[in-house]
Amino acid sequence: MSDLVKVTIDGITVEVEPGTTILNAARQIGGDIVPPAMCYYSKLKGSGGKCRTCIVKVSKGSEKDPRPMPKLVASCRTTVMDGMEVQNITSPEVLEARAGVVEILLINHPLDCPVCDQAGECDLQNLSYEHGLQKTRYEFERRTFDRIDIGDKIQLHMNRCILCYRCVFTADQITDKRVHGILNRGDHSEISTYIQNAVDNDFSGNVIDVCPVGALTDKTFRFKNRVWFTKPVDAHRNCNHEKCNGKVTLWYKGEDVLRVTARKDQFGEVEEFICNECRFDKKKTSDWTLEHPTHISDTSVISSNHYETFKPLPVIKENPELQAANKIELEKTTKF
Repeated sequence: MSDLVKVTIDGITVEVEPGTTILNAARQIGGDIVPPAMCYYSKLKGSGGKCRTCIVKVSKGSEKDPRPMPKLVASCRTTVMDGMEVQNITSPEVLEARAGVVEILLINHPLDCPVCDQAGECDLQNLSYEHGLQKTRYEFERRTFDRIDIGDKIQLHMNRCILCYRCVFTADQITDKRVHGILNRGDHSEISTYIQNAVDNDFSGNVIDVCPVGALTDKTFRFKNRVWFTKPVDAHRNCNHEKCNGKVTLWYKGEDVLRVTARKDQFGEVEEFICNECRFDKKKTSDWTLEHPTHISDTSVISSNHYETFKPLPVIKENPELQAANKIELEKTTKF
């Protein structure tokens, strides 16, 4: 007898382990039915349930109790039940509520995408484009904070922060001592360090990778280039730090390594955290063993200048003349 439970999300049924959340069940299906998540991070214990962007509608609780849940629920915090039916993109109620959540997240967020280093790989940009409104109803003065350095390599721009707590969980769980967190309450809440302490532990740079917006940025990369003008390449080295496996992504511009980041999965989450030596101090190709170009989704602006494999459209495959012409045009294209 199978211990798996069945859950149906937007008409697609999947079997998952008991205790799996609706969000992770949707991720097993993949595609557009996966709810967006700004605060949940599968590698960090306790994350989720704060941003509310992953809300869904449970139209059937389970086989034993088919009653729908009375309110929309956070899919990252709600576990599936056998026979549960969930609506995400098929529910107008969910889409309307999610648009409201995005509007709240953007209330104090500055419109500085053209100068933000996170542009091109920003989860909030994607969320706003897919689920946001074209205008805001907010007419009051936005809150503002001064930019501060929380270490010699990390700058905090609190104006952009959406209080997802990812950086706090990261510091709690992969470093020996956390010196930053949430100060104040309500609209005055902010990420900061106690009396301007510096974040200087061996894994402090990982707070940059987990930040879904441009609130925490790499000062060694700041304003140097746009990510869609760079070429990401997977690489590794034999790192001396016992907690670091040395597997990274190098971001090239020509022959220069502009920055080093941890590798991320298809959901934009870090696969394994890396130490500061790999991130900040090893920016020569000779320091690394190169593997292959990093796979970038064709929906990302970063992929605009990168070509991994050529997959002609079906109509081109069936038309020899178009296929030949397309091959000629492809040969004119060079990687950089």
